[in-house]
Amino acid sequence: MGEARPIEPVVEAVVFDVGRVLYQWQLAALIDKLTDDPAERDHVLASVITEEWHFQHDGGRPLAEMLPERIAAFPEAERFLTAYAERFNETIPGPVPGSLEIVRALHGRGVPLYAITNFGAEFWAAFRPTAPIFDLFQDIVVSGEEKLVKPDPAIFALAARRFGHEPAAMLFIDDNAANVAAARASGWHGHHFRDAALLRAELEQRGLLGS
Repeated sequence: MGEARPIEPVVEAVVFDVGRVLYQWQLAALIDKLTDDPAERDHVLASVITEEWHFQHDGGRPLAEMLPERIAAFPEAERFLTAYAERFNETIPGPVPGSLEIVRALHGRGVPLYAITNFGAEFWAAFRPTAPIFDLFQDIVVSGEEKLVKPDPAIFALAARRFGHEPAAMLFIDDNAANVAAARASGWHGHHFRDAALLRAELEQRGLLGS
């Protein structure tokens, strides 16, 4: 008889990213409300309020440091930067089609739900009360609160400790391929999110949802 192969642990918990998996996120959704000038819009999005700059807040840098520095560099864009700080929820137009239905279906089947999100602490505090779907989640690791961001392996290690499941027993879902690769390298199962239909198909294949 050949040597018995170890049985791969069954996925027992599902861990979601938030932006572009559960909820849409577009900086342009706010900027488009503030100007009708295409050149001004393109300048703000390409040079001032960029995703790369915003990522500093995801990493834990407070807006009180970021905004004055950016306004000094781009005084012509002060009104856009002020709106970014005060109206960030408007960059989140609504749920990703089909995703919240999947969350509710998993919860209905008793699957433990968690999230790991790159999200600034101040913006998360303003957004979380508008999204009651997160009442179904047992825990959420927020990068801006922890000052750790995906794809740093440290945030996956922290999440595993917090969630109380072995990495091999959790499925991590993210739209960013680098984040999924980092999770897999840390021993998690991973799903590179493209749309809710493909995610549902994988969850059904894994027996976490009924077909």
